[in-house]
Amino acid sequence: MVKNVVMVLVSVIVGATAVVGLSNVTGISPFVWQRNDRSQPALLKSIKDISQYHAAVGNFETVVDVDDNVPGVPSVIAGRRTLFVAAGTVNAYVDLSGFAEDDLKLSADGKSVTVRLPEAVLDKPNLDHDRLYVFSQDRGIMDRIADAVETPQQAEFFELAETKLSSAAQESRLREQAVENTRTMLTGLFGSMGIQASFQ
Repeated sequence: MVKNVVMVLVSVIVGATAVVGLSNVTGISPFVWQRNDRSQPALLKSIKDISQYHAAVGNFETVVDVDDNVPGVPSVIAGRRTLFVAAGTVNAYVDLSGFAEDDLKLSADGKSVTVRLPEAVLDKPNLDHDRLYVFSQDRGIMDRIADAVETPQQAEFFELAETKLSSAAQESRLREQAVENTRTMLTGLFGSMGIQASFQ
């Protein structure tokens, strides 16, 4: 009797394992999943005052082309080439908290001011996850088998995309545009007080 029960349990476990394995390979699951979100509401821990004027935003797009191979082994057997499309934005800001006394020089009659602005700074790229996707991927036989067992990670592609977007922002005129926009903002601000602004 006990032997029969054990055999039945083993059969059920083997059958369930086979079904789960098949669903992982084919992407078709015999189960209907239901998710219950029991997370607690987010709590505000602190508020930090900032003095940065975010003056310009650049929109960038790149294609990450990565070729992983095994030296001496044909790519049909092992290796993969991935084309990963990524897009995002980079903010450029001017930090006004560093103004020293000699950075703002008001004329004796109070009708004009000379401003020396700090250099614009680029933020870390903000990836648009709705526009991140693998455009194409060529894989060898061994890589296809490995992917069927374990889903490949895409974190490295995100990091490469951030690096490329950051480099593109550095080479663009985003910082110059941020400085120009900051000058326009301050000109309007001082102008509303009847003060004419000029910049060094």
